[in-house]
Amino acid sequence: LQYKDKRPVRYIRERFSRDEVSVIWEHQDDPYYQTILMLIYSGVRINELLALKKSDVNIDEQYFSIPKSKTEAGVRDVPIADKVLPFFKSWLVKYAVSEYLISTPAGGKFGYKNYYRNYYTNRLEVLGVDHTPHCCRHTFVSELTEAKIDPRVIKTIVGHSGGFSTTEKVYMHISMQTFLDAVNLIP
Repeated sequence: LQYKDKRPVRYIRERFSRDEVSVIWEHQDDPYYQTILMLIYSGVRINELLALKKSDVNIDEQYFSIPKSKTEAGVRDVPIADKVLPFFKSWLVKYAVSEYLISTPAGGKFGYKNYYRNYYTNRLEVLGVDHTPHCCRHTFVSELTEAKIDPRVIKTIVGHSGGFSTTEKVYMHISMQTFLDAVNLIP
């Protein structure tokens, strides 16, 4: 942690432990615990999940598309792990009037602060867990790394392009099945 104070705006984030994830699974009937699991098993940023439209979800082929992102690599298709597929299906029919997959009880688009303060934080406080939504992303990457998934597969799923050679950027095409196989390794 010798560089910790050099970038004071950066927070030290941790991953969810497997025990913490297990405790969240015990509450999977609550739709907002489901959203936390959806984040952990997809590796997307919280704002990407909250902006996800139902029309961008392909249940039959088990992926969703992120059509807008802060980077070019962030525009991508993300696999839906078998474990959380039922949650995506449930949210697709929930609040039928909403165009957004994850929406407020009234069917509106969630703002980050509203979701974070009123749903995410409250759910984790009850469990005695203290992690930011970005820790879900850390958990996802850590689990795939521990499963020895090719780092290029991980980077593609989470929308990072750093470290790709020109050859990889131009010629590498990874199948959705490869991505699905990877995310299904997360315990």
